[in-house]
Amino acid sequence: MVALETSIVGQGLPPPHNLRAARGCEAAVREAGAVPATVAVLDGQLRLGLTDTDLERVASGAIKVSARDIAPAIVHRAVGATTVAASVRAAALAGVRFFATGGIGGVHRGHPEDVSADLEEIARWPVAVFCAGAKIILDLRLTLERLETLGVPVLGYGTGEFPAFYTRHSGCPVSAQVSSASETASVLRVAWDLGGRGVVVAVPPPAELDDAEAMAARAASELHGVVGQDVTPRLLARMAELSGGRSLDLNVDLVINNARIAAQAATEFFT
Repeated sequence: MVALETSIVGQGLPPPHNLRAARGCEAAVREAGAVPATVAVLDGQLRLGLTDTDLERVASGAIKVSARDIAPAIVHRAVGATTVAASVRAAALAGVRFFATGGIGGVHRGHPEDVSADLEEIARWPVAVFCAGAKIILDLRLTLERLETLGVPVLGYGTGEFPAFYTRHSGCPVSAQVSSASETASVLRVAWDLGGRGVVVAVPPPAELDDAEAMAARAASELHGVVGQDVTPRLLARMAELSGGRSLDLNVDLVINNARIAAQAATEFFT
């Protein structure tokens, strides 16, 4: 099984890109021989595995649910779109070891005190997180330093460099490199046998966005008075405006690619 988040459906991408990404991820997981387990809070339950109608409910209006928000969302019977942090916890509680997303959260530029809950949850649970690195709008160097402090290995999938979501290059080295789904599964097996917990598998995006760094810097500089969970969605929306919508198509493509590779590694792991 491969767990998938729904914050990308509820907040991360506008229609129709949000459902195209979610459905594409599920299809890619199935094509690779695994079972998609899309995560959300619905009808007073933390759910792994959604119907298409469930996905449409999340897309039509859901609150953003991080790890801290799961219990209130369940009790209040909210329609909740789960972040990386919440989805990783849900996957671990259900015994699912593989999870795919677009990009993880991290340390925000200019605000080192603002650290995504994604990092702590990844460090806490034995789940492999397949992603295109961290979002380029973040401070990638500090994000990697935080992962190192937390003891989280960062495996570059066919690369020695940490991807920056919209680009394959960040100038930041990963802690180790793997070259295939089979090798990834082998490293994960040994890491977990030795008592390790979360592992980040950083997959370069299938295409790149020109001038991504310049656009990210401009988007960050224009952010005034926005704090907390609203920061990342606002920055990504501004990136979409600055790129003329190109970032949205790339976001869809890369998250589907990550889901496909996660499923391939999961299939190898359990073979």
